[in-house]
Amino acid sequence: MAGSRSSKGARTLSQKYFVCPEIYQRETQRIFDRQWICIGRTSEIEKPGQYFLYESDGRSLIVVRGQDEKLRCLFNVCRHRGTRLCDTEAGQFDHKIQCPYHAWSYKLDGNLAAAPNMADVDGFELADYPLHEAPCAIWEGFIFINHAQSPPPFQEVYKPISNRFKDWALADLVSAQRITYEVAANWKVIFQNYSECYHCPFVHPQLSPLSSYTSSSNDFEAGPFLGGPMILNEEHQSLSMDGKRCAAVLPGVGQKDARRVYFYTLFPSLFISPHPDYVMTHRIERLGIDQTRITCDLLFHPDAIKEPNFDPGPAIEFWDMTNRQDWKICEQTHRGITSDGYQPGPYSNLESVLVAFDENYLTVMNGQLNSE
Repeated sequence: MAGSRSSKGARTLSQKYFVCPEIYQRETQRIFDRQWICIGRTSEIEKPGQYFLYESDGRSLIVVRGQDEKLRCLFNVCRHRGTRLCDTEAGQFDHKIQCPYHAWSYKLDGNLAAAPNMADVDGFELADYPLHEAPCAIWEGFIFINHAQSPPPFQEVYKPISNRFKDWALADLVSAQRITYEVAANWKVIFQNYSECYHCPFVHPQLSPLSSYTSSSNDFEAGPFLGGPMILNEEHQSLSMDGKRCAAVLPGVGQKDARRVYFYTLFPSLFISPHPDYVMTHRIERLGIDQTRITCDLLFHPDAIKEPNFDPGPAIEFWDMTNRQDWKICEQTHRGITSDGYQPGPYSNLESVLVAFDENYLTVMNGQLNSE
């Protein structure tokens, strides 16, 4: 519980980790080019030909479901002269992906199907020019990619948390609401804010009556996966504007978890927050040193959504309000960190997960703990 935690005398990260362009580039190379990154949900592309684009660090990927039902992450780059094949953020391909420049066309599995006026080129073979593909993995309905040439197996990396959410059956859940936010703060500020409730009584006055910040504890206290539960106050059923559930308790959720809300961070791109009646997720995208995009989904059981009186509004309103409170204080924090007056300060014992986040981040970045 909260009283048993320790910040181990640690201090906050040095300013350079939030403002330095060289650090940002090192993050690209050592984190975002090597770690498994969440880029969306399989429910966004359920039918053959459905796709969405994923853009990051100058790369563009077409995430598409093939005629064989398999999901692939294809580079949005024609193998002829490099033209981007697609500019529309999401949509439906009609059996092929065609370059707008010279009409080279590709099957939905990425193989080149036709290349006008290339038949008389010596040695040219369609089979030699498929679209390049990024490694991808599917877990609990989430899509992950990795840009490393030889990425570590996803199953191995995610083994510590692979079955943690089985009672909520995340892959079966459906988004009742998606809200996308752009926040003028470094992505690590977002992670750190989500990882502690020291701030909750001051920033989230509407949360405290539903669940006390002192009730929080942690299942994971080291490494890339961090977090744990908060206990709902006796008279409340879930986190919503009125403290009532917006749907029945999810089918696999037991009696103990019907009284809890969990908050987990999955480094470096995903938050998962199981509630008794729904699951909230945040997908984190680093847009720049001082800019982060956050895509928030509230996932409900499809049977609940079909109910004639289903109303997710109280949960949506509660979390949109709470998110905006968080983003505002994150922006205020980022502005303070970038000023000349910032120096690393001491963590509270209530911020032990932030210490664990920093340790994992610095280990991945440079193989050492923060000694500055």
